[in-house]
Amino acid sequence: MVDLKGQYEKIKTEVDTNVMEVIESTAFINGPEVHAFQKELEEYLNVKHVIPCANGTDALQIAMMGLGLKPGDEVITADFTFAATVEVIALLNLTPVLVDVNPYDFNIDIEAVKRAITPKTKAIVPVHLFGLAANMDEIMALAEEHNLYVIEDNAQGIGANYMHSNGSKSKTGTIGHAGTTSFFPSKNLGCFGDGGAIFTNDDDLAHMIRGIVNHGMYERYHHDVVGVNSRLDSMQAAVLRVKLRNLNDYNTARRDAARKYTDAFAQEEKIITPLICDNCDCHVFHQYTLTVKDTDRDALVKHLNESGIPCGVYYPIPLHKQKAYQDERYNEADFPVTNRLVQECISLPMHTELDEEQIDLITNTIIEFVNR
Repeated sequence: MVDLKGQYEKIKTEVDTNVMEVIESTAFINGPEVHAFQKELEEYLNVKHVIPCANGTDALQIAMMGLGLKPGDEVITADFTFAATVEVIALLNLTPVLVDVNPYDFNIDIEAVKRAITPKTKAIVPVHLFGLAANMDEIMALAEEHNLYVIEDNAQGIGANYMHSNGSKSKTGTIGHAGTTSFFPSKNLGCFGDGGAIFTNDDDLAHMIRGIVNHGMYERYHHDVVGVNSRLDSMQAAVLRVKLRNLNDYNTARRDAARKYTDAFAQEEKIITPLICDNCDCHVFHQYTLTVKDTDRDALVKHLNESGIPCGVYYPIPLHKQKAYQDERYNEADFPVTNRLVQECISLPMHTELDEEQIDLITNTIIEFVNR
């Protein structure tokens, strides 16, 4: 699914040099590499503040802590996503409110969000799922109308550009009150372990978050706020600095691979390919995810695995059906799209090292199966 070794071999000299410099300096925590990466990512995203942290899940939790959300506050997010998004809501004793997604882009359904807003709602967490920007103009308009916070889960969307209705562009993760990301190795911008970051243009929120990530300290042994221990280590920052310089090229390679996949499936009525916008860079294809019609998706997965072709099912069980997050408030009729997608979706290998021969093998194997 991801060729991290092939990617590393192309940047090996730079990565090895940076990592060895960290080792020789022994500045392993909050060293110069972390501060340099922070500044470089701020410039790349055109955002005032990047606060690195230990992982993407922490980033979501810390953003919610920084915004002062309180137990019982309702937070609306998508039902069709990875559990980390709802996990942190529950950990903070907030009330998760799961809503359906759109069938055409897998992102949160704006009309479902509107129906879910109550006097207890305090925040919306849109997920830029699989690397495609959610409809941030409408989400921000809703948030302004109802005085809500917006926290963008940008773990899969780093580098994507959102096209506003006025024609301007913003990087995903920089539009809401806060944005978060993960640097898990398989991400478009991934390190060699765990890592994450929070983004914001709000000076006061950035100050609060900087204290929270470091045990609530702004001055050593002075704990001004309740905090956590969540820091990006210097060796991970050293790797990320190299990869950040290549991120646009990585995302371009992913878009090129996505177009080749889509072209190969163009005549297949049973295969619904993901949204690709012409002359637009709103999708960075963290995953290339199909939906298959009149086809046994699980049998296709088995066939691909037996053919030596990796694939993934993201996500096989909706969050509202997960044991940890079941709630009598949820009505199955409210999740028609999610309940269908978990039966029909399949993600194909997607990374910067995909070549024509691999794509031909993958697509031909799938086409043969669905046309049996």
